[in-house]
Amino acid sequence: MTEDGDMAGFKPQKEIVYNGLLPYSDRLDQEATELLAEIKANLSRAVLLRELWPGVAFWSRKLFSFLKLYGRRFSKEDHILFVKLLYELVTLPNLEPHMMQNYAQLLIHLLKKKELLSRDDLQLPWRPLYDLYDRVIYSKTEHLGLICFPSSVDHILKALIKSTRLYFPESSTKEMLDEWRPLLCVFDVVMQKAISNMELFLPTIMPPEEHSQGFKLWFDELINLWMAVQNQPSWEGHLVNLFARLANDNIGYVDWTPYIPMIFTRILRSLNLPVGVNQMLAPRYLTNSYDIGHLVLWITALLGGPGNPAQKQLTCLFNSIASFYHPSNHGRWQSRLMRLLQRLPASVVRRVHRERYTDPSWITVVPEGQRLTDADLQEFTQSLIGAALLAMFSKNGSTDAAYALQNLALLTPEIAIPHVLEKTYAAMETLTEPHTLTATLSCMIGMARSLVSPNNHYPEGRTHVLPLLMGCLPGVDPNDFSKCMITFQFIATFTTLVPLVDCSSAASQHCGLTEIEKDLCFASAEFEDFILQFLDRCFALIDSSTLEQTRDETETDTQTHLESLVELGLSATVSTILTQSSKDIYKVALQKVYNFATSNIFETCVSGRMVADMCRATAKCHPAESLRLFVPHCCSVIFHFTDNEELQNEDELDKELLWNLQLLSEVTRVDGEQLLKYQGDLERIVCVCVRLRCKQAYTLACSMLEHTLCSLSLIYPTEHCSTTGVWDSDLPILDWGKAGDLASLGVRWHVPSAEEENFVFQLLSRLLRPELERIKDHVSGNQPMSREELLQSLAIVHHCLLGAGSMLPPLDGPHVSDLVPSMVNLGENRLHIGVDYNFSRENYRQTICQTMRLLLHHILEHSEDDTKSLFVIIKIISDLMLFLGIHKKDFDSRWKSFILVKKSMENRLHGKKQHIRSLLIDRVLLQHEMRKLVVEGLEYKVVHQDLLGDLLLLSTSTYSQVRSRAQSVLTTALGTYRFSYRDLIPRIVQLLSPQHTNGTQQQFKGALYCLLGVHSGVSLASARDWDCVGEVWPALVRCGLSPPLTLEKPSISRLLDNVTERITRHYDTIGIYFTVNECLLIANLIAQSVNPMPSLEAPSAEELEEGRQRQRIRNVVAARKYEKLVNSLLDCLEDRDLPWKFEHMATELLCVLLREDHPLPTDAVLYFTQSLIHDSISIRKLAISATAGMLKQLKRPRKKVAVKASDISGIEDPGGVCVGDREANQWLQYDSNNLPLTQEEWDSQHHVEKPHWGYYSWPRELMIYAASEKPKDGLSYEEMTEIIFEYFSDPEFIEQLIGFLSLEDRKGKDHFNPRRFCLFKGLFRNYGDVFLPLLWPHLEQLVSDPHESSQRCVCEITAGLIRGSKLWSFSKVDRLWQLLCPLIRTALTSVTVETYTDWGTCIATACEGRDPRKLHWLFELLMECPLSGEGGSFRDASLLYMLQGGLAQQQWRVSELLHRLLAYLEPKLTQVYKDVRERIGSVLTYIFMIDVALPHTHATSSPHVAQFVARVVERLKPLTSESEIHNHIHEENAQETDERTQAVKLLKTVLKWLMASAGRTFTTPVQQQLQLLPLLFKIAPVEIDESYDEMKQDARTCLSLMSQGLLYPEHIPVVLAALAEMVGSRSWHARFSVLTYVQIMVFYNLFTLLSMADEVLQIQKLVMQLLLDEQLEVRDMAATTLSGLLQCHFFPLDLSLQTRLQTLSQTRLPKARGELASTDLVRRHAGVLGLSACILSSPYDVPEWMPQILMDISDHLNDPQPIEMTVKKTLSEFRRTHHDNWQEHRQCFTDDQLLVLTDLLVSPCYYA
Repeated sequence: MTEDGDMAGFKPQKEIVYNGLLPYSDRLDQEATELLAEIKANLSRAVLLRELWPGVAFWSRKLFSFLKLYGRRFSKEDHILFVKLLYELVTLPNLEPHMMQNYAQLLIHLLKKKELLSRDDLQLPWRPLYDLYDRVIYSKTEHLGLICFPSSVDHILKALIKSTRLYFPESSTKEMLDEWRPLLCVFDVVMQKAISNMELFLPTIMPPEEHSQGFKLWFDELINLWMAVQNQPSWEGHLVNLFARLANDNIGYVDWTPYIPMIFTRILRSLNLPVGVNQMLAPRYLTNSYDIGHLVLWITALLGGPGNPAQKQLTCLFNSIASFYHPSNHGRWQSRLMRLLQRLPASVVRRVHRERYTDPSWITVVPEGQRLTDADLQEFTQSLIGAALLAMFSKNGSTDAAYALQNLALLTPEIAIPHVLEKTYAAMETLTEPHTLTATLSCMIGMARSLVSPNNHYPEGRTHVLPLLMGCLPGVDPNDFSKCMITFQFIATFTTLVPLVDCSSAASQHCGLTEIEKDLCFASAEFEDFILQFLDRCFALIDSSTLEQTRDETETDTQTHLESLVELGLSATVSTILTQSSKDIYKVALQKVYNFATSNIFETCVSGRMVADMCRATAKCHPAESLRLFVPHCCSVIFHFTDNEELQNEDELDKELLWNLQLLSEVTRVDGEQLLKYQGDLERIVCVCVRLRCKQAYTLACSMLEHTLCSLSLIYPTEHCSTTGVWDSDLPILDWGKAGDLASLGVRWHVPSAEEENFVFQLLSRLLRPELERIKDHVSGNQPMSREELLQSLAIVHHCLLGAGSMLPPLDGPHVSDLVPSMVNLGENRLHIGVDYNFSRENYRQTICQTMRLLLHHILEHSEDDTKSLFVIIKIISDLMLFLGIHKKDFDSRWKSFILVKKSMENRLHGKKQHIRSLLIDRVLLQHEMRKLVVEGLEYKVVHQDLLGDLLLLSTSTYSQVRSRAQSVLTTALGTYRFSYRDLIPRIVQLLSPQHTNGTQQQFKGALYCLLGVHSGVSLASARDWDCVGEVWPALVRCGLSPPLTLEKPSISRLLDNVTERITRHYDTIGIYFTVNECLLIANLIAQSVNPMPSLEAPSAEELEEGRQRQRIRNVVAARKYEKLVNSLLDCLEDRDLPWKFEHMATELLCVLLREDHPLPTDAVLYFTQSLIHDSISIRKLAISATAGMLKQLKRPRKKVAVKASDISGIEDPGGVCVGDREANQWLQYDSNNLPLTQEEWDSQHHVEKPHWGYYSWPRELMIYAASEKPKDGLSYEEMTEIIFEYFSDPEFIEQLIGFLSLEDRKGKDHFNPRRFCLFKGLFRNYGDVFLPLLWPHLEQLVSDPHESSQRCVCEITAGLIRGSKLWSFSKVDRLWQLLCPLIRTALTSVTVETYTDWGTCIATACEGRDPRKLHWLFELLMECPLSGEGGSFRDASLLYMLQGGLAQQQWRVSELLHRLLAYLEPKLTQVYKDVRERIGSVLTYIFMIDVALPHTHATSSPHVAQFVARVVERLKPLTSESEIHNHIHEENAQETDERTQAVKLLKTVLKWLMASAGRTFTTPVQQQLQLLPLLFKIAPVEIDESYDEMKQDARTCLSLMSQGLLYPEHIPVVLAALAEMVGSRSWHARFSVLTYVQIMVFYNLFTLLSMADEVLQIQKLVMQLLLDEQLEVRDMAATTLSGLLQCHFFPLDLSLQTRLQTLSQTRLPKARGELASTDLVRRHAGVLGLSACILSSPYDVPEWMPQILMDISDHLNDPQPIEMTVKKTLSEFRRTHHDNWQEHRQCFTDDQLLVLTDLLVSPCYYA
């Protein structure tokens, strides 16, 4: 390789293809190579010199924009080095959060295309990234305010892990499992952390040979856990996401078949659909539902394979939920269903694309046998199409359905398209339902491409194009805007895809055409007709929207928003149609438009703009033909008027003149080359008309000037046809729907020629130069102008600048030096944008700049109220700096609309940029414009300094409109020029200082707004730069010393609040200590890489040494600046005159400045400690959280030692997964015979504080605290410690503090305050029991005070004490409990309604994360006798509540206490009081929660549900014998103790327990619940009625909750047996309830049941048996159940069922009128009910069996009641549900049947 950077053998990773199509593409290769060489040199240099800011920050930004401009245009070696370098940078320890976030974003960008780097090319260690993630997401100090992260950091880190987990080495899976397995304790919150970490980190894309080291290590374990767990705990969603990802990445390598029924059952459950008549949802189900995106991924990955089992379940799933898609149903579940429908087809398209069309890469392909075949796809479409067609008309709009149908049409056009076509034609014919038309058209737009393209599956689709186009013409309707817009979109979409050429003659010339192609050729003769009709419609639309018609005189004469939308739609559609039409058709259309435009005179506001736009669209397609018509006509009219001298000074001009000016100004927006022919005329008109006095006229002339200049000077493509060839030659119908070919796109560019450039500068010298001279004369006072004249001059200058901006070189000059010291070059790179600036010509940009500055200062001095001129000047300044031919705002909106069009017309199936040609041309143009807009990081030059100074003047001037416009320009400019903010901030701060006495309120306000910044921009007030923050924050606080007049204005006061809030909310910690060690190695490799060689030498040894020195100095200086800032804020606070508002502000800013890596200066510690007893409550609150943070800073590290669990217990864990209570973790259990009661016992026991250790598996080494040692004091923190110590040892201080803490803040709204708890915990943790003697008397006094605020204060301190004493020595702890026990006892005797939750929180907080053996005093105290009955029911309930709070924190480690508690509670279960009963129910749930049936779990040593239920059932014996239970006993005569009464009381408590445990436990004990089921069926009432007593309501709730439970195959026979037994019950209530139970149970376990054929038959038998019940209500309910089961296709509606029902319905009734033989009537009624159930089971369609059954049922209309009622109800229901689509449905009936039906359904006329 040669030295001169020869790029031989350079293979870029992936370029942006569009760059090669730009007209100046030949210069881009070299430009990119040079830029890359610079980036490599400077980035590596900055790292080697250890200069993270500004060096690395600046050059990584450059790399980011390099990716945006050229894609990954570097070699694979460079790519890998860049990734490695950034990976090292992101994971640097102590990196400032914001920097870390920026590197992370860049890294995500580099890793985006995973096929470019394989796992062999790149491996990244997972541990550093995990440490970073853990440090940020589970930060131990963030809640104390010691570090602040940006709000988006979680999101970005997760995205980063997603892109890097691909490259984790193969050993990583095992390491991760070793790390997180020990955390898998289901009862603990840490489970959530473990599972979500697994979801994020576990790699799933590996080659098959590595699978044994990948997912096979965890798959069985986790899937069994998932199968076993119920009630959707919060971590289950993460598990589902992990499985979905696994399935998607390894299609064909994981066998999902055994799990499919369960997967689909759970998917159906997670949709939270309402089922049954009056079902109650357990609240848990609503919150933790699965993420639809992952569900869709999982379903997609399951499809296919031999037998395609998942597709059968999917069909069944959509059958059972189809009716929820009907537009008449909606609820909170609807959005999830819509998302499911919208994303599923898209996901399948993605999968088919991956299997059939992607380029081969290193990622494993899907094996042949697993791929989706065409038959699979057809089956898939069939299963979804029904739901999609219903969802089209949804109340929330049709977008979701349209997206789904678009993708279905890609997969199987022959199934999806005909359905929608049918609906579209029907909608075009009806006039009464415009919403169906808009819905069907929007669905057709998405399908357009599949319909038109020559697709082998659905060739007849193309014959529909013309009928559709003709049919939608009536939609161009002036009275209905939305219909009008969708019609425009529809026509534009179809005509973009189809060349509008009449090729009817071609049919005879070409041989070998198919029949369909011949038909197409003949049909294409109608195109001309279509276009002319369309134009007529448009003219009618325009005529009806002239200004006179749409406005009264009073209103404004500007456009309304809707009109501008229609105008846009109109011009875009006309442009598309005429671009696509052949020359012959174009000429006819052009003539028509020309005649319309010139034979009428339009007003220039509404209709004029529409016509002018239409003419522009027409002229653009073939400029030569159209200019030949328009220009001479307009010019002659205009000259006719302007030759008259008097016109010059008239204020109102003739309508005709204005209209022709407007027309001409739009028609000139065409290819600049064609304008040269009319050079003389155009120049003459412009020169005359811009000087007219009439404002409308000169505005139109100015815009004409701008358009002419733009057409001449910009680079743009001149045509957007859908094909490159000339149409008149070959056969155009072959080009229908063809994709553009990037290799031969053939873009025709307009690049300005020399003549055009000359014309531009000629216009500028004739118009711009004289205007600038006039302005100078005005400023010097030689020739003053009036305001109107000045405004006109400025308008001309502004439009010249806008028109010729791209030819004027950017402002240049010396740059402002010394803003930021750096050892790396921070130069700017100007990109080539196709213009070679001609520096020999006059540089108008400079001249305009100087003139404007003169004028600006003149106006500000003499006539500041001329705001209109100031507005224009601000625009001109903005364009001088930033405008090179396009505005950012225009670009953004074009980019957005490009994305939208692309989305609606792309072909995701074939991929590979197969867009239509016009879209590709658009994208190339956008690439060109993007290059113009890459401006960030420009050098800050003296010119800019002047302009920014002027903007700052304007931003602080008198008028608010001027200020706000100047401020937004200023903010943009500050973001554009590098480090310019460092130059401006001192100036802004100066305006705020109280010494600045001659300032005005406006200046003050303007300066504050400049600090606040525009909403989205970076606020200057929180710039991440110690120098700036050090100036701005104290200045803000010192504003408080300004003269009081300014501060009293409410607007200023609000503004100050906003600034403070912006700072405190958006502040993220600014770094002090920066280190760069790990990255140096890779930086060296980059510095030595080739292809291209870095543009600079690697830094020398001296430079490296200097870099090291500078880094050291930088860190010291940053720490000093930090301390200086804190001290200057404290100085402000010492000023006596500071108002309290500013005192609060300063305190808030100080709070933000707490950090974990640097101690707070002692003065600040002093200030915060004193502020704990400040008069203002807001400052006290801030001081409390700050002091808690300082105490965390002061925390001494405690020594931990690693122990092996097997050494302590002496038992090794057996191999394999072994979970739960086992001998090996027995030593962790609470054991009252072995409590640490002496010093030796305390020291000899191993205390494990966190309750999850040891439950699932042991970590490799368990870290526990070493036995108590004497803490050694660190020196740097001595003074801080002293201050706090001194204050808290002062009795007066403590007294005041407690006085303040026991005040109430907001009555009834206060709760236990975690901040205060942290404060006390920190105190006792750091200082031991030193302050206890002082605090104690106060505590005793508070505890005897029943007020809630005093009690709350005791709670907070007690919890802090207990948690703070975690590492105290035994003697101290023992003393503490001698004091605390009596205190807590006192508190618990006097607990009140207000305080019991606080005490509950207190106890729960105190027990959280603590070894139960160290808290045995507390537990024994709570266990004494919670249900003593003294103090009434409330106290009993409260005590149980607290006990439950403490025990729940300890989970499985207190089994002995749980046994004791259960033994204590069991005799007391017959409580009379409701609140105690409810609490006992909840406590029982916690007692049995540990008894779980999870895989590999040993039987627990905690209480077992089974034994408990057996004992309960025994006690309920007296009730099981009765047929119905009434609640006879009343609460008063509680003396009765007979067995039955006791049993009823017991039952009430048991019901509470069943209800409480329904949503909380992890596995439901089905066997045990079944024993209680018969009882519940007896009690539960049938109808809902509030007046029922508590027991019946509860029984009903329990049944509802139990029926929703998840069942496993082994449970189902048992449940069915229990139900069958109940069917024989004597009570009809019970039989009725069985049916409601069955409905819900079947729906919630649908797929599990369907996989068991016998059980399905059993259920069918059960329902049929109840259909013949003697009780009418039961029969009705059975029919409803039957129709529901048929609707979700639970069993088929086959012939045998139909005949059986028909035979029943034909049971003969005996003739005797007297006593109807009841059994016969029942049988007959049952048959009719069954038939009615069949009809109601398909509410929205008519299957082939339905007409006959309808006829059968109508024969029974005259039967005796109740049959007649049933028939009537059925018929009216049929009419209601089928009424919407009756036109379709009636085709299913014969004529005779229709006659009968009409008779039945139409009510008889009274007048007949």
